[in-house]
Amino acid sequence: MSVGHYENFPVGSLLLPRRMRRAVHAIYHFARYADDVADEGDADAAARLAELDRLSADLARIEAGAEPQIELMRPLAAAIAAHGLPFQPFHDLLSAFRQDVVKTRYQSFAELVDYCRRSANPVGRLMLALYGVDDARSLAQSDGICTALQLINFWQDVAVDWQKGRVYLPQDDLARFRLEEGRIEAGQCDAAWRGMMLYQVERARKMLQAGAPLGRTLRGRLGLELRLIILGGERILKKLHASGGDVFRQRPKLNGLDWIYMMWRACRAV
Repeated sequence: MSVGHYENFPVGSLLLPRRMRRAVHAIYHFARYADDVADEGDADAAARLAELDRLSADLARIEAGAEPQIELMRPLAAAIAAHGLPFQPFHDLLSAFRQDVVKTRYQSFAELVDYCRRSANPVGRLMLALYGVDDARSLAQSDGICTALQLINFWQDVAVDWQKGRVYLPQDDLARFRLEEGRIEAGQCDAAWRGMMLYQVERARKMLQAGAPLGRTLRGRLGLELRLIILGGERILKKLHASGGDVFRQRPKLNGLDWIYMMWRACRAV
C-alpha cells in the first residue's frame, strides 16, 4: 500500500499481477507528483497551476498520439497504450489538483462529493480499466468506495489539513451543529463536535457499505486487494466512532492487529 493522499492506492502490492504493476506504478507516480505540486513545498499558487497546466498539456500530447515531453509522463503514456486506459480519469485528477490550489473550504457535502468524484474516483476507475471491468454497476460501486475512502481520509486529517489552511468539513454542517472553525484550531472535542463528526462518519460508512459488494464480485487478486481496502476503511471508521471523532489527540490509523484481522476477513469473504 502507498502513503499519504494515495494511501489506499495498491502501489506495487504483491497481490497485483506482475503484468499490471508497471502500469500501476506509472499511474501512481503521475498522481503522486501532481498531488504534491498542489500541496507541498513553498511555491505560490501561480507556479503550482503552471506546473499542473504543463502536465495537462503533456497528457493532451499523449491523447493526440504524440510523444510526451516530461520524463514522468513517458511511463504513463506506455501504460495507457498497453492497457487501453481512458484519458478522462487523468484529466479529472488534474482538475481536482487545480482546485486544491485555489479552494480551501466547501460549503456543502455536495460540493465535497464533487471534489471526490475527481480526486478519488478516477483511481478506482483506472484500476477497473486495467482489469477490463467497465460495467455500470461496478463503476458506480467503485465510485462509492473511492469517495468514502477520500472522506475517511478527510475525517482522519481534520487537524492536519487545518495546518495547511484547509477545512474539508462542509461549512453548512459546521453551522448546523453550531461549530466555528476555532474549535479545530483549539482541538476542542465537546458534545457538539462529537455529534457533527459521528454524522460525517455515518455518511462515509453508508457510502462504503453501498460499494462493498464489488469486493466480492471481483475475482482473484483485485477482489482480495479491494476487500482489504474496504476493511481498512471500515476499521478507521470504527476508530473514529469509538473516539467520538476526537482526531486532535491521536489520528486514527491501522496497526498490526488490524492488518491481521483484515487479511483474515478478506480471505474468508469469497
